[in-house]
Formats: sequence, C-alpha cells, structure tokens
Amino acid sequence: MLFTNKKNSLFRRWNGPLTKDLLQKPAQYGLGKTPEKVTPDATTQSICGFCATGCNLKIHLKNGEAVNLSPETNYPVNMGMACPKGWEALSPLSSPDRATTPLLRNSHGEMEVSSWQNASQEFATRFKEIQSKYGKDSVAFISTGQIPFEEMGLLGAFAKFGMGVSHGDGNTRQCMATSVMAYKQSFGFDAPPYTYQDFEESDVLVFCGANPCIAHPIMWQRVVNNKRDPKIIVVDPRATETAQCATHHYPIKPKADLTLYYALAHCIVRDQRIDHSYLDQHTQGFEEFFEFLTDYAPEKIAPKTGLSVSQIEEFARLVSEPGKRVSFWWTMGINQSYEGVRSAQAIINLCLMTGNIGKPGTGANSITGQCNAMGSRLFSNTTNLLGGHDFKNDRHRQKIADILEIDVEKIPSENSWAYDQIIEGIGNDKIKGLWIIATNTAHSWINQKEFTEKLRSKLEFLVVQDMYATTETAQLADLILPAAGWGEKDGCFINSERRIGTIKAVKRPPGEALSDFRIFRLLAHAYGVGEMFRKWDTPEAVFQILKKCTKGQPCDITGIDSYKTLNKAGGIQWPFPVGTELRGSNQRRLFENGKFYHSNGKARFLFSAPAQKLAEEPCKDYPFILLTGRGTSSQWHTQTRTQSSDVLRKLYPHEVYVEMHPRDAEKIGIKDREKALISSRRGQIYAQVYLAPTMQEGQLFLPMHYREVNQLTHASFDPFSRQPSYKASAVNITAPLS
Repeated sequence: MLFTNKKNSLFRRWNGPLTKDLLQKPAQYGLGKTPEKVTPDATTQSICGFCATGCNLKIHLKNGEAVNLSPETNYPVNMGMACPKGWEALSPLSSPDRATTPLLRNSHGEMEVSSWQNASQEFATRFKEIQSKYGKDSVAFISTGQIPFEEMGLLGAFAKFGMGVSHGDGNTRQCMATSVMAYKQSFGFDAPPYTYQDFEESDVLVFCGANPCIAHPIMWQRVVNNKRDPKIIVVDPRATETAQCATHHYPIKPKADLTLYYALAHCIVRDQRIDHSYLDQHTQGFEEFFEFLTDYAPEKIAPKTGLSVSQIEEFARLVSEPGKRVSFWWTMGINQSYEGVRSAQAIINLCLMTGNIGKPGTGANSITGQCNAMGSRLFSNTTNLLGGHDFKNDRHRQKIADILEIDVEKIPSENSWAYDQIIEGIGNDKIKGLWIIATNTAHSWINQKEFTEKLRSKLEFLVVQDMYATTETAQLADLILPAAGWGEKDGCFINSERRIGTIKAVKRPPGEALSDFRIFRLLAHAYGVGEMFRKWDTPEAVFQILKKCTKGQPCDITGIDSYKTLNKAGGIQWPFPVGTELRGSNQRRLFENGKFYHSNGKARFLFSAPAQKLAEEPCKDYPFILLTGRGTSSQWHTQTRTQSSDVLRKLYPHEVYVEMHPRDAEKIGIKDREKALISSRRGQIYAQVYLAPTMQEGQLFLPMHYREVNQLTHASFDPFSRQPSYKASAVNITAPLS
C-alpha cells in the first residue's frame, strides 16, 4: 500500500531528538565514537555532491554550520567555477520533505514512526527470517554512486561478509558499467586514462554521445580555455547544445556508433595513417582487427550510419592527422547501449592505432556521471572485491581477508548478479528481501511499470535508506531509514579523472537522520556482527583500511597519508603508491610509459561482428525512435534534490516535455507547446511538445529526469556490461483528442 499525502505529513512534522540510548551510548549501538559534528572554522572546503566533475566548493560557516558557498578558485578541477547545481548544493539539505525518523509499515499497510532501536532490530529480524526460509541469497542490496567510498566499503563489507549476501549491485550499473568493462577488457583494469588538462591540450576533441555543455558545464569551460584552436567534433543524433558549438557535427542514426567507428578505422588503415611503432610495442590483436575491418569500407557502411561517404572520410582524416593530439570523450550515448562495450572499445581501438593515448591532449576518455561512481567502481564490493580485486581469485580473497582480519570463507568466491539479474531474481521469486540505498530505482530503472509491479507483488521486505521518504521507491518500502546527505557527513569522492577529494559535514542532519556510515554500523550491531567492524569506527579509519586493500593494485593509494594530505594537495589522482611525489601541476595521466595492466603490459584490440540492429526498431504502430538524456544543467537524475531548490526549479520546465522536428509535428497535426500522447509497447504518457529543428525527423527526445519517462523505455542490455539501453525505444506520438 502506498503512502497518502496525509500520511506523508507525519515525517514532515517530526523533528524529535535522537533516541536517548543511542545518543548517550553510541559505541554500544555500533554508531562509532561520537554523533556527526560540523567543522567550526570560518570556511572549509568540500567536493560537490552532484556530478563526477568533482568541483571544490568553499563552504562559509557561521557558528559551525554552513550558511553559503562559493567555488574554490585554486582547485585544479573547477578553478573558481560552478554550475547551477553546485551553487545550490546546500539548498536540498533544508528541504521540508526530508526523512527525519525511521518509518515502519504496520499490519494495516500504514507507515508509523519508529525508533532507531526498533527499526534496526526489524531490519535484522526480517532479513534473517527471509534468509532462513529461502536461503542466504534470497536477500540482495542495490547501492549507489552518491555516497562516500568509505560508506560504500562499509556497506559492501557488512552486506557480503556480515549478512552473507551474495548479490549486490549499484546504480552505477545504469551509467558506467559499459566503460568499466571496456577498460577492463582492453587495458586490464578499469582505468580512465586522462586528466582534465587534456581538454585544453587537444588539437581535436571528439564528443561521442556526450553533451558537456549541459551535462558537464565545468568540463566544457576547460574546452573553451583551449588555446590550440582545436577542431571540436560531436557525434550525436541530435544537434545538442555542444553540437551547436562544435566545428563538426555528425548526426548519426541512433545506435550507429559501432558501425561508424569501425568504418573510421577502415579508412585509417587503408590510408596508412596508423602508428606502427606504438602498435608493435604496446598492443596486441591488431592483425585480427586489420582483417576484420575489410567489411567496413565507407561506401558499404555509410547508409547504415546516416552519414555520407564524404563525411566518414572527412571524420577519419580529422582523427588521424599525423602530429595532432586527438582525444575522444564519451558519456551515456555510448554507455547506455545494447552494444556499448564494443562501441567504447571501438573508440579505444582508434586511439591505440593512432598512438593517441598516454600523451597530453589524447586518450579514450569516459566521462563519469555520478559524484562518486569511480569510488563505487573500486570500493563498493559489488562488481569487484574491495580495491579492484577479483572475487574469483583465491589470492585476492586471502589478501582482503588478512587485511580485514576475517575468515576468508566469509568472502564470496563468485561474482554478484548484475542489477538487471537481481530484478529478474525478484520476478522469479529467488530474491525476497531487498535493501536499496541512496537511489530511486522505481523512477530510474528501465521499463518502470514492470519493475515497480515486481517490487509490490514479489518482495516480502523492502528497505529504503534515503534522504527523502517521498521518492517513488520509498513510497513502496516496508521500512524507511532516514539518511544524512552530502554536507552532513565526512568522507571521500573520486571524480572522473581519478582525483580523490574530501567532503565535509557542514550541517547537522534533520531530526533523527543519521549518516549512512552510522546506519551501517547500527545495522551491523543489530545483525550480531558488530565486532567484525570494531575498527571501522570513523570514515577516516575506514579510509585507512581501504587504502591497504589497494596496495599493489593499479589504483594503489597507499601513499596518501590522511584526509589532511588530500585537502592540502588539492585532491590526488590515483594511482599514488608509497613514494609517489606530486607534480607541480597536480595533473597526472595514465599510460605515459605505454605499459597497460594485462600481464604482458599490452593493450588489446577487441571487436565483434556484425554490429547489431536496434533492439527495438520502429514499425507501423510505433514509427518514432525515442531518445533520452540530460535535460538541462539545472536538473539531476530523478530530481529528488534539484526539485528542492527554488532557484533550480525556475531554470527548467516543471512538466515533462518532448522535443520533435517541426515537419513531423505538422504531419501529425501537433502544435508547439501542445500536449501530446506518447506511447510504447510498455506504457503511455502525456508531454508538452517543443518543436525543435535540432531533432532529426522520425526521432523524439525526452529528458530522463521526469518520473514518467521510463514507463516507455525498452529493457535491452549490453551482454558484457549488463548496462541497460535507455537511448533508443520505438514509440508513437499522437495529438490529444480535441
């Protein structure tokens, strides 16, 4: 049973003190040494909690609490700049709909205020009952890329080593899994090679399915700072804001990326514009790739891409001109695809064959989405064992067990199910209990209606841990655990360029809300495994533990002494093993020595044939292709935070809107700003129409932030990364009845 608005008022009114016993005896209940504290200084610095750009914000304090902020001028990421979300980062903390006390659904289906003591016992009792009845693997968790990696590490260790849960994944599966797998297979480790300085040092920048003008505006400012008169190339079906600023826009057909990049490689090989020396010394598999490219002549391939032969030839020349620094950058347009891994690797192949990697202004560079998705990739204990290790590797498991001082048998020897497989497990009654942390799955997961129905009808116990009890996912929960947000706790984020920076507690959480860190400790105590985490008593203590887990790994950070070191340095990029010295520019890229992370030190050319057709092609009943993506720089994900800012709400349309080409609208009889019905095989929604000549005919665009959008999207997945393909679904649009 869902909440009603009347019931929702319960947590809005509640602002009581922390449960007396928990406050007076925090160690007894596993909460650590002291409750959350704020920094008493006049100012302090913190990494922004929205996207993975990793801007540093100067927080201005009064009586130890944040009252305002401004961008930090000397930080090597943003250099005095902030986007609208960064300027408004403090506003969501004061939102009137914050969750302020645990809420537990009673036997009548109504939510009631609960104490932390009761809530934690209910958590442990219910999940243990499910595991006793259905087996250990009948409980799973879904984590996030938006909490500090110290919290991620504690969550993953508690869930997998303490609760015995085998299956847990993160919402980074929705944004970065493709890049993770592409890098692992090609380079031997998940390793974005670049530094933001490369934006300013490239002669040619290629943005593939990326719109940094909107999605990463501070990165775009670094492009604007480029003094080399660069060529800027955008590969995107839409004439996005970035495409309109580019020197070249190639409006490909949706999901034609893989075919196009193979055609570019064909042209480069044919014209002998490859770097033979680099290929021979630093790569393997090029001979097979050379043979594979025979079938990708532009004359044959052009119709499949939506580009002309001359456009493909021009593109190939631009990215292979001798002596030019070429960098490729991609985001969700590549990642969210049913063949995204091979598309990302096709870009990597182009960089390898031209020697455009490991040098200033070059690289095959994935731009991360969430503020700490990189931290999730290394420390969440979901797809990797802590520190980028392998669950299946006996030596890796023993290493982590020794560091954590636990029995190695507590560490699973098999990988977790991926996000979609966990959802499938709910549908086929293998998963009966689910714990969702800091993510709004009922809004963001693909084919939304089918997913929410599974949550309602199949799960016996759903726990949601979040800042808000008003999210679509929290509305379905049996237990809501109120969590502190960014600005209310300490820890570290890792940004897109691998830079580790600290966040600070500059406000107290409302009511009885606790940091996720303290919630995990409390739950571990209730579960009877608190002793396992006796040394995990503060975020910085966990930082030191996780640091040990990275020793000898490509992401080794054993040379970072403390949070103080990170603050003083202006963030530090991994790797940073003991003995590493910071360079004056504090900018470091990977593979400068041509050594990769496979055992032979070489990068691999990887490819598949043939490129696949759309997972759901347009037809008579559904003749349009639906594209989704970032709407404006003022919106973020499911809008749980941005809608809490009066300023940000004024900067984007409140109601869902759809962009379509004027000629399509004329054929159907739809006028600008008129509401129209959009339907797919999965659902239908109404949206206000914006006539946009930036669209191609036969295509529609919906911003992903609105709750209705994923009622339409088609659930298809990349076979290597298991990442969903949000970007291309067959739909129809009709004028509303008069």
